Amino acid sequence: MFRELKELIAAYKERDPAARSSLEIYLLYPGVRAVRRHRRANWFYRHNMPFIARWISQGTRRVTGIEIHPAAKIGRRFVIDHGMGVVIGETAEIGDDVLIYQGVTLGGTGKDKGKRHPTIGNHVMIGSGAKVLGPFTVGDGARIAANAVVLKEVPPYSTAVGVPARIVKIAGERIDYADAVDQIHVTDPVAAELAALRSALKKLAIQSEADINDEDL
Repeated sequence: MFRELKELIAAYKERDPAARSSLEIYLLYPGVRAVRRHRRANWFYRHNMPFIARWISQGTRRVTGIEIHPAAKIGRRFVIDHGMGVVIGETAEIGDDVLIYQGVTLGGTGKDKGKRHPTIGNHVMIGSGAKVLGPFTVGDGARIAANAVVLKEVPPYSTAVGVPARIVKIAGERIDYADAVDQIHVTDPVAAELAALRSALKKLAIQSEADINDEDL
C-alpha cells in the first residue's frame, strides 16, 4: 500500500507542474484522496459489504467532488487533475498511468445491461469535460480531447475529438475526412437555421406581394 501511494504521488509530481511537495500532494490534492478512499471502498465492495462501500464513496463525493462507484476497477498511478465533477460508473475499468481532468464522465448510455461503462487502457489521457459513454474500449495510449463525447471504440494511440467524437489521428498520423471536424471554423447551427428561416420568409413575402398585384389586376 505504501509503495502504491509513493507511486501515485510521484505520478502527480510528474504530471502537475504546480505540485510543490509530496506532503502537499498527499494532504491537499482531491484526486489522491479520492483514489485512496476508492481503494478502501472497493475492498468492502469485493467482500460483500456494499453499504459500507457506498458510504465511503458518497463521503468521498461530498469532500472532493469526485464520484467513483466502489465497484469500478482502477489501475496504478491514476491521476485526476483538479477533479471536480468527475464521475466513474460501476462497471468502468481503468488501466495504469491514466490521466483525466475535471468534469470527465466514464458512464453509460442507459441502453446496455451488465457491462455498461467503458474500459480505459494504459497511458490514456482524457481532457476536461469529455464524456466516454458505453461498454467499449479506449485503447492504450489514446488521447481524448476536452469536451469530446465518445460513443464508440477508440483505437490504441489515436486522438478523438468532437461531438460525437471522431478519430483524427492514429499513431501521430492525421486522418483526412471529407467532412472532418474543424475545431476553429465551425458553422453555427443556430445561425444557419435563422438564415434559412429568413430566406423562407423573404420568399413568402415576395409570393404574397405577387398575389396582391394579381388581384389588383
